Amino acid sequence: MAQTDTNSGRAPARKNIFHTLEIDLRLLGMIGAFIAVCLVFNVLTDGRFLTPRNIFNLTIQTVSVAIMATGMVFIIVTRHIDLSVGALLATCSAVMAMTQTDWLPNAMGLEFGHPLIPWIAIGVGLLSGLVIGAFHGYLVGYLAIPAFIVTLGGLLVWRNVAWYITSGKTIGPLDETFQKFGGINGTLGATGSWIVGGLALLGALYALYAARRNKVKHGFPVKPVWAEFLLAAIIGAAILGFVAILNAYEVPTRVLQRTFEQAGLEMPEGYTQSYGIPISVLLLIFLAIAMTIVARRTRFGRYVFATGGNPDAAELSGINTRWLTVKIFALMGALCALSAVVASARLTNHSNDIGTLDELRVIAAAVIGGTALAGGIGTIHGAILGALIMQSLQSGMAMVGVDAPLQNIVVGSVLVLAVLIDIVYRKRTGGA
Repeated sequence: MAQTDTNSGRAPARKNIFHTLEIDLRLLGMIGAFIAVCLVFNVLTDGRFLTPRNIFNLTIQTVSVAIMATGMVFIIVTRHIDLSVGALLATCSAVMAMTQTDWLPNAMGLEFGHPLIPWIAIGVGLLSGLVIGAFHGYLVGYLAIPAFIVTLGGLLVWRNVAWYITSGKTIGPLDETFQKFGGINGTLGATGSWIVGGLALLGALYALYAARRNKVKHGFPVKPVWAEFLLAAIIGAAILGFVAILNAYEVPTRVLQRTFEQAGLEMPEGYTQSYGIPISVLLLIFLAIAMTIVARRTRFGRYVFATGGNPDAAELSGINTRWLTVKIFALMGALCALSAVVASARLTNHSNDIGTLDELRVIAAAVIGGTALAGGIGTIHGAILGALIMQSLQSGMAMVGVDAPLQNIVVGSVLVLAVLIDIVYRKRTGGA
């Protein structure tokens, strides 16, 4: 009784600003690491790393790996691994390239440049990725072959299937509409970017308001009003700042002159045009929102994390873990196909080495982003941030003049260090 009285009279523990704002310290650490990487390389490159041009290029280079990393989160959370994503990307890219340049023109009589060609090609590519991914999931879920073996075999099989589809040739140029998904050939411009930024800001503010209202409705504790406003200000500054930076990158004058000449017009004196948000980045943003909703708000997402946390308990509770495995790998396959759209569109062609080593980059992005290899823990935004950190490291080292072998050494070391830090963090926080 005396002990109870003593505890009841003890002052509550003070909360720091991060607890008050309910900010994930691991996420904050990743953001800090990303900022540190950017600042270091900006100094080493005499200010060239943080220019609007390089930030624009950095974002479009990150998209392909980031798209696959969102799916890899579900794979790793359920205690599996997928080593075939780079090879599967290559196969889907080959299928879409041949569909545009050979199969549709020759089999269906659609001339190259027909408005239906890019959309049919994308549909065929997505279906191919979905079916191949589901096949992997069937082998893992129903035939109990370890995912490591299935996808290691897939890495060898699909890389060479892609080679046979194209007879080892580079296929291109791809359809102009298709190329818009690559980034540089498809952007929203300044006005469109500000509209998207404004809508994103309104959406973020509404999400904060709805979350607070929902907590109040169910009697849960809420953050102080000042903390809500501070968080809203930080999010708003990040969104509008991102849009402003991308709008600051202007289309080169020679490109504008060529565009006007092709249209038979004369370019006005002093005319400028901003690139703005690339379509590929907009695609990634929509995908990130959709995958986050799936992970947090749907039965499928709850089943994924329940299975990863304790597979035996999940199966005993009635979850069909074998069918769930098929669906997860099918989703991964579809995301590989979507990533193939972005990667090949950015290159404007399909090449034999497309997607090479992407399996390592994707796994590294997910793990650096906080996805636990032991299963049960992972976030979509963390994986995307991990992909951004990885690409920043590679781009920064390339700008400094570091050769490719040393770049891989650094990236591999960072991956091991990230896992070590995550293990230490989880031990100190009781596995949270």
